[in-house]
Amino acid sequence: QVQLVESGGGLVQAGGSLRLACAASGRTFSTDAMAWFRQAPGKERAFVAAINWSGDSTSFADSVKGRFTISRDNAKSTVYLQMNSLKPEDTAVYYCAASRGGNTMVALTTYYDYWGQGTQVTVSS
Repeated sequence: QVQLVESGGGLVQAGGSLRLACAASGRTFSTDAMAWFRQAPGKERAFVAAINWSGDSTSFADSVKGRFTISRDNAKSTVYLQMNSLKPEDTAVYYCAASRGGNTMVALTTYYDYWGQGTQVTVSS
């Protein structure tokens, strides 16, 4: 059974930082592309960032470019989202997703095969 478990969310002031982690189990993590999406209240789930299976290619939403980075540790089956210079508009539930297509870095939820349960990030002004 595939499991993706997010951690690291919380409450932070504007301008602060958080690092999210997503631990994967139940399949060969190192061949999957991984991504982060987020969903704010009343809004659709939106793409944040993605990384290919080897970690040498990444993609970011325009709204987070220059502030967020994505990385992975295949030995630990974990993907990370480092979020800096956080803004109140970054407040959302953040979801980790995995795609069996190792080079999939598409900003559409339908391209991803597995999802975590989400972790809340709240940025106060």
